Amino acid sequence: MDREPKSIWKDLLEASTAPLNLVVSTFVGLAIGYGLDSLFNTSPYLTIIFLILGIISGFRDLFRFARRQTKKDEDGKKNK
Repeated sequence: MDREPKSIWKDLLEASTAPLNLVVSTFVGLAIGYGLDSLFNTSPYLTIIFLILGIISGFRDLFRFARRQTKKDEDGKKNK
């Protein structure tokens, strides 16, 4: 284990935010859709649309995080 403890804690913190971002983006999409449905009286169409957009946004962020971590791991192996 030749990595600094600070780096390990930073990686752990970043990894713990990934699922949180997925949940938060889903609920934000749901809240926006519900609010717009209440405003325009179009229930449940906008709620469903924005819920799906929130889920897509959350998974997009999750894939970006995974890609960043993979690139970081590959760069670390090249430097050894």
